[in-house]
Formats: sequence, C-alpha cells, structure tokens
Amino acid sequence: MEGFLLRDAAPDDLPAVLRLVRALAEYERLSHRAVATEEDFRALLFGPAPLLHAVLAEVGGRVVGGALWYNNVSTFTGKPGIHLEDIFVEPPHRGLGIGRAFFRHLARIAVERGWARLDWQVLDWNEPAIKFYEGLGAEALDEWRGRRVSGDALARLAS
Repeated sequence: MEGFLLRDAAPDDLPAVLRLVRALAEYERLSHRAVATEEDFRALLFGPAPLLHAVLAEVGGRVVGGALWYNNVSTFTGKPGIHLEDIFVEPPHRGLGIGRAFFRHLARIAVERGWARLDWQVLDWNEPAIKFYEGLGAEALDEWRGRRVSGDALARLAS
C-alpha cells in the first residue's frame, strides 16, 4: 500500500495549493468562482497575520491533497474552533486514508488547544462526501441555512 505524509504548507507549496483549490472548484462545479491567485494565498497563509492554514498530503514527494482551515469562534462555548474551508484529495490517491488523516489531524489540533469544535460544509448533492463524514461521526446541521452577501450586493450593503 502506498504511504503518505501530512505536513504544513510552506511558501514553495503555493502552486500546489492553488492547483488543489482549483481542482476542488472543478469537482464542485464552481470553477467560475475560483479566482484566487498564488499571491492571494501567499498573503492568507504566510502574510504578517496569517488568516488561513494549510495541511498538505504528499505521496512520493508530490502534493496530492490539502485541507485549508481557519479559526472560528463559538460565542456559546466561549472558545475558538476550526472551520475547514476546503478538503480535497486527488482521485487517484483516494482510498489511502488521507481524508480521514486530515480530519484526525485537525481534531487533534482542536483537542490539544482546548478548542470547542471542527466545522465544515458539504454540498447537498455530494453523497460520497456525506457518507464519509457520517462515518467520522459528523452530525448534519440541517436546521441551519447558510447566507452570504458578496460582489455587487456586498458593495450596495456597504454604501
């Protein structure tokens, strides 16, 4: 069985991070929204006050998966948590346990730091992911409905 290594992203990984994010966008049928650049990720991951963290999976020295996350806060618990923004493993490397390893890694970070939870979203049509998440013990938050203001609507609201 092929082995893999998880590690934090470094500045030299920016092309791989961008490649994985774009592959995820394509899988989610959202390529038209994936406009971030390497420079955007450089600022988010490695700027003076990083807002994003990335854990990468390597097989044979090649980055084949990634988990990008940031801190959120639960005002009810009074503690921070992790919001997993993106998780993606290239199709040829699925089934090696990389996805489960990403979740275990993030759960350990949260537990070791005394944080309250690990949150993420999944598209309602993505049955393979939903089944995988159920196998991790994740609870569906079906009663919560996400909302977003962006683009022109955001500009109008701000003015």
